[in-house]
Amino acid sequence: MIKYLTYKHCKGLTLLSVLLGMLCKTGSGQIHYSVQEELDKGSFVGNISENLGLQPWELVEHGVRIVSRGRTQLFALNLRSGSLVTAGRIDREELCAQSTLCLVKFNILVEDKLKIFEVEIEIKDINDNAPDFLTEELEIKIGELTVSGTRFPLKTAFDPDVGMNSLQNYHLSPNDYFSLAMKHVSDGAKYPELVLERALDREQKKVHQLVLIASDGGNPVRSGNLYIQVVVLDANDNPPVFTQSEYQVSVPENLPLGTTLLTVNATDPDEGFNAQVSYILDKMPGKVAQMFDLNSVTGDISILKSLDYEDATFYEIKIEAQDGPGLLSRAKILVTVLDVNDNAPEVAITSLTGSVPEEAPAGREIALINVHDQDSGQNGQVTVSVLGNMPFNLEKSIDQYYRLVTARSLDREQVSEYNITLRATDGGNPPLSTSTHITLHVEDINDNPPAFSQSSYSAYIPENNPRGASIFCVIAQDPDSIHNAHITYALTEDTIQGVPLSTYVSINSDTGVLYALRSFDYEQVRDLQLLVTASDSGNPPLSSNVTLSIFVLDQNDNVPEILYPALPTDGSTGVELAPRSAESGYLVTKVVAVDRDSGQNAWLSYRLLKASEPGLF
Repeated sequence: MIKYLTYKHCKGLTLLSVLLGMLCKTGSGQIHYSVQEELDKGSFVGNISENLGLQPWELVEHGVRIVSRGRTQLFALNLRSGSLVTAGRIDREELCAQSTLCLVKFNILVEDKLKIFEVEIEIKDINDNAPDFLTEELEIKIGELTVSGTRFPLKTAFDPDVGMNSLQNYHLSPNDYFSLAMKHVSDGAKYPELVLERALDREQKKVHQLVLIASDGGNPVRSGNLYIQVVVLDANDNPPVFTQSEYQVSVPENLPLGTTLLTVNATDPDEGFNAQVSYILDKMPGKVAQMFDLNSVTGDISILKSLDYEDATFYEIKIEAQDGPGLLSRAKILVTVLDVNDNAPEVAITSLTGSVPEEAPAGREIALINVHDQDSGQNGQVTVSVLGNMPFNLEKSIDQYYRLVTARSLDREQVSEYNITLRATDGGNPPLSTSTHITLHVEDINDNPPAFSQSSYSAYIPENNPRGASIFCVIAQDPDSIHNAHITYALTEDTIQGVPLSTYVSINSDTGVLYALRSFDYEQVRDLQLLVTASDSGNPPLSSNVTLSIFVLDQNDNVPEILYPALPTDGSTGVELAPRSAESGYLVTKVVAVDRDSGQNAWLSYRLLKASEPGLF
């Protein structure tokens, strides 16, 4: 709070020397004195005894006293010295206000002579009052767009003194914006006015502190101060200003909806409504305006829709900051979308061979594969591999194309069909992968002859078999397929005892079953050696042979034949001679018999059927 300097009325020193005015005796006996105000009580005013022509001690004797009404309290008689003195402190301004001439009149009575004298005392002004403003402070409000030269009336000061001791001049404290002018009116009074010398700028300086000094002409000079506060009223002369003309922010594409990307800020050096800043999105093409939201109050930029690096890697957002009356400024936000590994690689089979012949050389192309990852950088770097221990390789072609080729010759008989799994994996962290499956059929070629399970076979058939009886069945296997695995059987032409083999046995070309074409006689043919050929239907056909041994099993179809003793051809009974002296155990004869059968069927036993003398032989 601005305080004014307070000046106490200076105590006037008691004037020991009193200026006595010339005593003027009129017809009514008037006495005139002059005295300065503010003298101490008892200060000498005039030698009243001398003016009355009396000695001081005669004043009491003649009954001299002040008798007239009025302000007799201001003065008193000193009967001891015969002087007129002040009865108290005299304030001229209280007695006479601002009258130029201040006179105090009263009467003095000389009682024994019945004479009355008129006394007139002029109260002289001293500079005991400083100019004073009715208020200590003055606030003036000036708009910052006010033109130079505009005047603003100021408060006036009041000084109760008169003459040169009263208010004489005004002065303004030094400053760069204002000067002081005096307005003169018809009564001669002067009124101070504040003159604007140069344009104000509230944003540079909101308040100007001035001091108006009112001074009088006394000695010493007294003065009073009026503290002036000039408040510069805001005008909307400044648009909002962004802290940056261009904001840059980089954000990952997987930010949740509603996430605040950044906060823009614009300030307006104006105040009040002129400084109320609101933010708006400038018109933007396409879907950019649907992607972002700008809080008009806080300046927060947030996302309304999910960002997708693969859709757009960069956004330029234009924004405006507007104050209350409508001044605006612009800025732009550059949003860089950072890729995250949110896309798995894509695998496309551009060309595919569904089958490949076996024994094709290594490097035979199976498929042309294209891989693609919508991510970028390391997230979009894709490697492709064949899962499992498979006889296939991937060869890099142009761009993101790969050739799937055989790593070696294939063997359909080992694996006739491959379920190939290709896995494409990107370089993200964590990596994402995609698998695709290819079914490859191995085409058969006739690379395998029919094969018998044994290198040779043996078959057994009892003699006397019926014609057409099934003897044996040979089976060959061919690991090839379809016609390459279709087997036909045949017997190699041969002769047995000069007779064609085909008259003995036949073979079913489809089933490999052998049939007897005649009834075998063990005693004539004991075994047959056949060569069976199995041929596939390939082109060219392949074949293999196997030896089949057919053994004829003997049956007891022959009776023993006695060779000796032989029966007479003439129908007589054969006779063997033995001496009469033959002893027991004597060999009479030997019976020799044979059997054309074999084995047990040919084992012979002998017994006597009949004897003329039982017990003799």
